[in-house]
Amino acid sequence: MSICRISENPRPIPNELDNIFMDWFWQFWESLTLGRIALGLLFLFLSVIVSYGAVILVMVKIPADYFSSSYVRNLNPGKHFLLRWSAVILKNLVGFLLVVAGIVMIFGPGPGVLTILLGLVMMDIPGKRPLEAKLIQRPTVLSAINNLRARYNKPPLIVD
Repeated sequence: MSICRISENPRPIPNELDNIFMDWFWQFWESLTLGRIALGLLFLFLSVIVSYGAVILVMVKIPADYFSSSYVRNLNPGKHFLLRWSAVILKNLVGFLLVVAGIVMIFGPGPGVLTILLGLVMMDIPGKRPLEAKLIQRPTVLSAINNLRARYNKPPLIVD
């Protein structure tokens, strides 16, 4: 017959996790230097610049009728099967990463909604057209994109 002992500490695992987290936090806090903070800010600044550049490039290059119900999409029709599927997988992966980055940018600096829209445009998922339409039909988003397209002598987007 064995006797079970009740632990003296009723929450042993959470306290250990709390201690591990606090140790990590204080070690991180003490390791911060002006150089590391500057490097982090530089990466933040560069990521915002790259995301703005990607949004501008895609929104200017996208066909004017892309958000129209009459738009027909055909991805590399004359290419080999494996090449087409590799392109689709890569495009979806990049689109997913852009959606995640856009969600993060909503709470920080950067074009969050436009980056989410860009990610959705790139992804091949069921039900994406209503999501795209809902985002693009927001007056501020549509006017910003059409103003950007006008700056590069492109026609405004056609939205159904």
